[in-house]
Amino acid sequence: MERVALIGASMTQFGQRDAWVRELLSEAGLACLDDAGVEPTAIDHLYVSNMASGEFEGQTGIPNALAHDLAAMPAYTARIDQTSSSGGAGVYAAWQSVASGASDMTMLVGGEKMTHRSTAEATDVIASLTHPVEYKHGVTLPSFAGLTARLYLDTYDAPRESLGKVAVKNHANGVDNPHAQFQKEVDLDTVLDSPIVADPLRLYDFCPITDGSAALMFCPESIAREYTDDYVTIEGIGGATDTHVVHERADPTTMGGVVDSSQIAYEMADMDPDDMDIAELHDMFTILEFLQSEDLGFFEKGTGWKAVEEGRTDRDGELPINTSGGLKSKGHPLGASGVAQVYEIYAQLTRTAGNRQVDADVGLACNVGGFGNCVTTTIMEAH
Repeated sequence: MERVALIGASMTQFGQRDAWVRELLSEAGLACLDDAGVEPTAIDHLYVSNMASGEFEGQTGIPNALAHDLAAMPAYTARIDQTSSSGGAGVYAAWQSVASGASDMTMLVGGEKMTHRSTAEATDVIASLTHPVEYKHGVTLPSFAGLTARLYLDTYDAPRESLGKVAVKNHANGVDNPHAQFQKEVDLDTVLDSPIVADPLRLYDFCPITDGSAALMFCPESIAREYTDDYVTIEGIGGATDTHVVHERADPTTMGGVVDSSQIAYEMADMDPDDMDIAELHDMFTILEFLQSEDLGFFEKGTGWKAVEEGRTDRDGELPINTSGGLKSKGHPLGASGVAQVYEIYAQLTRTAGNRQVDADVGLACNVGGFGNCVTTTIMEAH
């Protein structure tokens, strides 16, 4: 099987946008075509990662509409929905389409329009991914996060301040990301004094509601060389599903989908956690950065908080995590988030990340759906 390469990528401004989802998707798609130097008619497959355009906007049929808007007909189109990991699932689908030989040029565009809805309405749409019995009792993802954070802090004797330091770090990284929703630093006191949302988590422990889009161009490595000398290959990719009901897990502080998907990706890439130079993790809540960094094998169980305290995950640390600012600072437009994670790794590996550039040749992106219900882990290498 020939390796699959990324030859172009784009990301729009994240935040509160006046544009609707179809416009956001077109903006990212056109920018990606330009970055890759690919004509729209060369696209064989066009995938759209999106969780809830119907629920948020009453807009369906967006993949075929995007093909029209990009003049990419007669490309095959499909929408990829895997809740908040729709972006990662789209990366997997795009990789499969090229790796299987079905497509020589596949574009993935992820996007979501959310900010026109109230916080309560947006939270309700997102909460619909929970189990019906939990949903009926008012369970939301923030409540899962608060319960798990409390369990983690108590189990591993971690100080509450360590969670706040994740927010401080990721906001500092977001300052140098021109696409980030929040391009401002925050100090620890501000994080710790912000209103409680789900004890022990406060306002600054949560990512914002966001509009935005991102896009990637995939092709076989042999074709990539026809377009550019600077490309990135997908060395390993894995997807996995954990229990739908969180309380059925043996240890709620372990995300089985992260463990299983990363093991698949590491085996495919013939690599291990020590080979990673950089990582983008799904920090929808600050506690998730601890859980994922441990379940990916970067740090021993219960010590992810110590790595943050010691600066090991800072941009100048031994393993920079969320140089983009993460979902916390960059924003979380559901269908776009996993695509934007890969965009950041692509930018870092091709040395086009600007002021946030680090020294990296191999990177990992982990996109999580729900509270670990479904996960995609992708490992990439520069060429």
